[in-house]
Amino acid sequence: MDGCIFCKIIKGEIGSTKVYENDKVLAFKDINPVAPVHILIVPKEHIANVNELTPENAGVLADIHLAAKEIAQKLGIAEKGYRLINNCGADAGQTVFHLHYHLIGGTPLGAKLI
Repeated sequence: MDGCIFCKIIKGEIGSTKVYENDKVLAFKDINPVAPVHILIVPKEHIANVNELTPENAGVLADIHLAAKEIAQKLGIAEKGYRLINNCGADAGQTVFHLHYHLIGGTPLGAKLI
């Protein structure tokens, strides 16, 4: 999608601080972190949100979760814990309509981030 900021980051048209990449997903630091570790994990295929998943593209969820596991280990937060958050739709707080997960950790997290 032409106007999607995450698609532009994936294409390299907008810079980001990448922390993980494979052929299916890209992960980069959030520009407005809410914790010491705040990473966005996005599929390289444009999917607006969970409501657009199909049997053909749903495998990307496994790719995202496996990436999250590897990133958490790499960044040293796997043992103490972290959150994976997905917002689906405007009322849920989704502001960029490209499926993405927030990996958040590096500090004890209270209920305020839910």
